[in-house]
Amino acid sequence: MDCIFCKIVTKEIPTKILYEDDDTVSFLDAFPVAKGHTLVIPKTHHAKIQDLPFDVNQKLFDTIHKMTSKVDSLEGSTLIAIHNGKESGQEIPHVHVHLIPRSNDDSAGPVHSMFKDKVELSESEIDSIYNKLKII
Repeated sequence: MDCIFCKIVTKEIPTKILYEDDDTVSFLDAFPVAKGHTLVIPKTHHAKIQDLPFDVNQKLFDTIHKMTSKVDSLEGSTLIAIHNGKESGQEIPHVHVHLIPRSNDDSAGPVHSMFKDKVELSESEIDSIYNKLKII
């Protein structure tokens, strides 16, 4: 497989590993958007969150939980981001979670600032989306 994250897992590509266990690895992003930008990945290759087996998902989020406290210590706040599929901005099709230290004076804003055009929905459109997404 030609996945850069799989090559990090197998140590074919060197990186600054911050934490590793049997199922996950966390390391400094090679192209950080902030000082301390960290990635957390499962060691097994899965393209999207919903592709993860439940036990791997739990272990991934356990590692995210551990690492967030460390990343938080840099600036006091952490953006936790997952691009889940190419259309959402995922550049490498291997589940990965960004932990990005945030401060009041960084150049980023809230998630809503990513979208220039705001969506306006009618009540019937909202109801239709609601019915497609609800689980209960």
